[in-house]
Amino acid sequence: MKGNYTLTMIKPQAVKNQNIGNILALINNGGFRITAMKMLVLSNAQAKAFYAIHKERPFYGELVEFMTSGPIIAAVLEKDNAVLDYRKLMGATNPADADEGTIRKQYASNIQNNAVHGSDSDENAKNEINFFFATNNLYTSCGELVEEF
Repeated sequence: MKGNYTLTMIKPQAVKNQNIGNILALINNGGFRITAMKMLVLSNAQAKAFYAIHKERPFYGELVEFMTSGPIIAAVLEKDNAVLDYRKLMGATNPADADEGTIRKQYASNIQNNAVHGSDSDENAKNEINFFFATNNLYTSCGELVEEF
């Protein structure tokens, strides 16, 4: 399974701007299969835990505030080389630097409101997926329960 899964979050501003369908279409057209998905509003504690890696950075408080400002979509994506391929599809963190056709170029308004999150490594993908989804909620694109992740 390693290398075949990644996590994405469609962030609050993209949800508010009704870009969920457009972003999911780009993901699907990029060859990814959505194997788990849910909408939720992150609590302050959840956002702090998820972004704990950034807690010493000056933008941490604003990031937590932004990520708790409305609903997000968390989804598990399946594809060979999922992490790297999704990072290419997302585009640069700063939408001004993102390539044409990427999610962030099309749907992000600035570096903080950059539309989507994606895992940056296979190890983080596993941790992030487990943050949002219980193992008994993870299925392959063929509909089979993921036995071990």
